[in-house]
Amino acid sequence: MILIMRSLFVIPVIGVLLVACSQSPEYKTFVNEGNPLVRDCYTADPAPMLASDGRLYVFCGHDECFEDRPGYEGQYGFNITEWLCYSTDDMLTWADHGVVMKPTDFSWAVGEAWASQAVEAADGKYYFYVSTQCGDPNCKAIGVAVADSPAGPYTDAIGRPLIVDSMTDNGPRGWWNDIDPTVMIDDDGTPWMCWGNGTCFLVKLKTNMIELDGDIMTLSMDNFVEGPWIYKRNGHYYNVYASMGQGRETISYAMAENIEGPWTCMGELSGMAEDSFTIHPGVIDYKGKSYLFYHNSTLSLDGYGPATGRRSICVDEMHYNEDGSIRPVLQTRTGVVNN
Repeated sequence: MILIMRSLFVIPVIGVLLVACSQSPEYKTFVNEGNPLVRDCYTADPAPMLASDGRLYVFCGHDECFEDRPGYEGQYGFNITEWLCYSTDDMLTWADHGVVMKPTDFSWAVGEAWASQAVEAADGKYYFYVSTQCGDPNCKAIGVAVADSPAGPYTDAIGRPLIVDSMTDNGPRGWWNDIDPTVMIDDDGTPWMCWGNGTCFLVKLKTNMIELDGDIMTLSMDNFVEGPWIYKRNGHYYNVYASMGQGRETISYAMAENIEGPWTCMGELSGMAEDSFTIHPGVIDYKGKSYLFYHNSTLSLDGYGPATGRRSICVDEMHYNEDGSIRPVLQTRTGVVNN
């Protein structure tokens, strides 16, 4: 049975196929059947967020590899066109909130809905940090949008990029180092943003969440590639990030007692994602359990896939040791269905 929710009414519908990833106000719900979590469209770069309404929200990109290529061949891969949102209150039944924003909702951006993260700030608003393609200057850039509710709609908060490549130095890796923002608000209310490809950058934000508050720093991370995810738990700072495995990305992590360092690199956390070159971590504690979100490329839809340019978000439970270190995470097909 598929449930369609309109206003305050819940209508059971049997055997109805709904169009996936639309902007319709009708929220489709689905039951978690294991990994991958979302099975009616391709999704990438999961970013979980616990909102004050008690629900867990997961933001991700809509991975739409060009239809004239069944796999990934150079420019035909990683065509991520918009940001989607899903939510749950039990990890089993999920609501599909559809499209919350597109790159072109920023007047200065021209495309590419790369990795993002939303956070709830002290002012009660939700801030959405994204990596996308800037038109002028022509570079990867980080933008910030704002909304009054977790699932949006989000609008550009400052009318310009927050970070462009002229603000950072990435040496020979070139002009797309400013991707994959992750934001955390520390216990004292200080927001921090971390991002990067090849180099891991860190900067303090002002409490208004839309301005930098100091110089951009770099963090020394072993085998860092991209996709950092910073958070604090029981007094420890963590940076979980994509590192390079045996020809494909895997996940590693580092710990610190001060967010500016020194950081201790703790090694690999998970294996490489099945059928995918990339992997992107997102970590959250929810209702007494810890979860690692990531993506793989095991899903096949409409005759396409599995392929590294057609990714799908997944989630598995994560466990900590008494000293705060993280136990290795096994990527499973069952996911958290039996938790």
